[in-house]
Amino acid sequence: MNRIFLDVHALQTVPPSNLNRDDTGAPKTAVYGGVPRARVSSQAWKRATRTYFKDEHLLDASELGVRTKKIVEAVAARITALDPSLADDTALRIADETVNAAGLKTEVPKRKAAAAKDGEPEAAPQSKYLVFLSARQLDGLARLAVEGAADIKEFLKDKENKGRAKQIADTLHSVDIALFGRMVADDADINVDAAVQVAHAISVHRVDNESDYYTAVDDENTDAETGAGMIGTVDFNSATLYRYAALGVHQLAANLGQGLRDDEPRTDPVRRAVEAFVHGFVASLPTGKINTFGHHTLPDAVIVKLRTTRPVSFVAAFEDPVRGETGGYVREASERLAEYIPDIERAYGDEDSTLTWVLRVGPNTQKLAGIGTESPNITDLVTAVGQAVAERLDKPA
Repeated sequence: MNRIFLDVHALQTVPPSNLNRDDTGAPKTAVYGGVPRARVSSQAWKRATRTYFKDEHLLDASELGVRTKKIVEAVAARITALDPSLADDTALRIADETVNAAGLKTEVPKRKAAAAKDGEPEAAPQSKYLVFLSARQLDGLARLAVEGAADIKEFLKDKENKGRAKQIADTLHSVDIALFGRMVADDADINVDAAVQVAHAISVHRVDNESDYYTAVDDENTDAETGAGMIGTVDFNSATLYRYAALGVHQLAANLGQGLRDDEPRTDPVRRAVEAFVHGFVASLPTGKINTFGHHTLPDAVIVKLRTTRPVSFVAAFEDPVRGETGGYVREASERLAEYIPDIERAYGDEDSTLTWVLRVGPNTQKLAGIGTESPNITDLVTAVGQAVAERLDKPA
């Protein structure tokens, strides 16, 4: 299959907020172009994107996975649903054996094991790290466990049955696993290379963190009881962020294999995944301190490029920080991109094989109107990108 890359760029302004905290509770920052910038980590926005898939029903539950240490309990719940005659402790035991056969090592956490010695019920084993499995992989492991329930240890000693456990864990990946990958420390054979790379979002301008001093009043205080019931501080900043992600469509197709449904063309699951990712990445928002700041914004401008050359971030347009001398940063940031994109594409791109779409809001982004096909809304943008990806996939290599 030919290499196909999808680049997603966005300019998004957030008001005073603390989307992504460091170990001190302050908004994360980075130095770029010699000045401090606001920063939101890639992990924060990937998590927000995955959550958006589920919350906004962009994908069916069967196409999504779960990332948890409680993998034995997840399989055990499916076992009892398949065979209610199996007791809970039996379901946990055969689930644990099957999960281990798949190459995922488990143990009872020391704290919970100690509690069990003090008379509390025995805790379920957990993996030592977060494990990412699709709904269909969990279902498959549960079915295998039920098949060997009579003597699970003897059943899994059979090389063929143990091989089936590993095969279940390494096929029929969910869309989010295919997109964001999976690393299993104990068994590299079932690792999944991520199809998506997400950059840390950074502000296009200099940012210095600020601190808010707040107080809370005790509602039961009398007039004689003056002063606050609680005081504290919370750090924040505000910024116009440049966000970027690169999706290797060819890697996504390889990760999904033949897809999750047997009755559809091979391009359909890839198209569905691409559309969900573009929509989810663009519209999602990390929720750090959101009850405090209510920072609900959407991007002012989105640029999507489908290319056969390697992915290209446009962050260098902001290596010299935007000054905002005319008030605000979106207008100048849009002008920077409108000048930089044609230059970088002329020097390194392939105009014949590259497609560009633009979704923008308001007069401040007017300069971006001419750099690609304008979409009137997110739905049209997502549909156009998905269709173009399907057409590229259908072309012979």
